[in-house]
Amino acid sequence: MGFLPAERELTIGFAHAAYRMQEEFAARGRAARSFEMRSFEELCEHGPEADVLVVSGLWRNDLLSRLPKLRFIQSISAGTDQFDKAALAQAGVRLASAQGGNERAVAEHAMSLILALARQLHLARDNQAARHWRPMIGDRARREDELGGKTLVIVGLGRIGLRLARLASAFDMRVIGVRRNPEAHPHVQEIVRPDRLAAVAAQADFVALTCPLTPETEGLVDARILGAMRPSAYLVNVARGRVVDEAALLGALQGGAIAGAGLDCFHEEPLPAASPFWRLPQVIVTPHSAGETRLYERNVVDILLDNLDRLARGDAELRNGLV
Repeated sequence: MGFLPAERELTIGFAHAAYRMQEEFAARGRAARSFEMRSFEELCEHGPEADVLVVSGLWRNDLLSRLPKLRFIQSISAGTDQFDKAALAQAGVRLASAQGGNERAVAEHAMSLILALARQLHLARDNQAARHWRPMIGDRARREDELGGKTLVIVGLGRIGLRLARLASAFDMRVIGVRRNPEAHPHVQEIVRPDRLAAVAAQADFVALTCPLTPETEGLVDARILGAMRPSAYLVNVARGRVVDEAALLGALQGGAIAGAGLDCFHEEPLPAASPFWRLPQVIVTPHSAGETRLYERNVVDILLDNLDRLARGDAELRNGLV
């Protein structure tokens, strides 16, 4: 017997609160049986039937001992910090991420936040809700801005970061990249290692976070980095909430140390109604939706099918394989 049962004997469980992954898989005409789970409770009840799980946010590591048939997890998200990789390896369960499935969407979302902050679209929406026609502004520092000539620091030059660099260069922005292994890229004017983040943050008009959450990046943007940024600069986070020290960020925003932020992710999600981030007029909050796109199910199922075919052939290497 191979790593997985033959496809006609294979059972795949799709677990997500909203995405229609099973519907997309069924449309591909594959022989494997598949079913859908919309809640953690359903995952607990029906997960033991699955040889393969396609899951992200509903996963809990204590499920592993309750899933006797499980051999492969295809993460629905690019981020996989919710999975205990050592425990999966010990249990003989393979894991692959959905990296690349939403790189275009996340990069475009980051660029949208940069544009919205520069053009003050969030303030315009507030004025629209209040039916307030804002008069012309005499104070130049309070007006909308242009992106040409501005400096964007991108922390994390993976697929998303490099695509964002391409978009930013189309707006004539100067791009500085931060990554562990600096390599030249045509849309990035300078690349530095993470130990120089404070130095380049001091040059930035925008700092965009597109890095994965790892032990090295957790809390990376702390009071020191925020203190190095200029009062006119903005932070954009489409990475993970825990890359940022939220208490330090809140203090920087409330004290005017930075001009504002576009935040797609937080330490606690959903963001609690009592969170002060909701009430800051210089902050744009989006509900961890940077990766959402009408094509996402198609993109993830493409990765899943590639990996199923690799496992059927006995390939050791998976697409975006982690375990």
